[in-house]
Amino acid sequence: MTTPIRRGRPPKGESRLSREAIVRATLQAIAADGIAAISMRTVGRALGVDAKSLYNHVDGKDGLLDAVTEYLLGAIDLPARSGDFRADLLGIARAFRARALAHPEVAALVLTRQLASFEALAPIEAVLTILRDAGCAPAESVHLLRAFLATLIGTLLREVNAGPTYGTADIDAIAHRRSVLESSGLPAVAAAAPHLARFDRDTEFDFAMTLALDALTARLQRRPGPPPATGGDPGLVRA
Repeated sequence: MTTPIRRGRPPKGESRLSREAIVRATLQAIAADGIAAISMRTVGRALGVDAKSLYNHVDGKDGLLDAVTEYLLGAIDLPARSGDFRADLLGIARAFRARALAHPEVAALVLTRQLASFEALAPIEAVLTILRDAGCAPAESVHLLRAFLATLIGTLLREVNAGPTYGTADIDAIAHRRSVLESSGLPAVAAAAPHLARFDRDTEFDFAMTLALDALTARLQRRPGPPPATGGDPGLVRA
């Protein structure tokens, strides 16, 4: 029996279906319910289409997650190179942070997805080029890239999710938390209470990235040959 040809308008929603629309719907679903709740069915329902129609644009749930990760990486506004490897890496980290804070749960996917598109690999290429020019061999550059990414994304996840647990920027909440910590009966915690009670996102980000860059600089300076070019402490420079 021959399958009849479907004529007329496509089902409601399918005429406006595109990869971009799917990415937007997936991002909204992740923001609302988290990555674990993502499926072809939930995204299709959000778009008002049959989940099967999504397969014309993405390859299942993995395709959805790859698409939103590629969107995040492809939207990074990579800064121009300055020749100072510390400043250049910090510039990329800040550009990534600027994009990731809009979609913090998607940022964590950067550590788990194996992407192949030009847009997704462009930030990786930028970091590897900086490390190569600083004297790192390809194998070492990959290790350093992964460590740098882990520090960057871990700092962002703490900034978005864990900050209020350990500290806050609210004056009244700082005073309350400090009082609780000072009366904890733990000497080291009590002594650090004024600092534990406070959480400044920019300061914490700068400190974490400067610490990572200090470790990288120390590693490069231990090897023979001229040290890589640096222009001071980029952690002290505000974005």
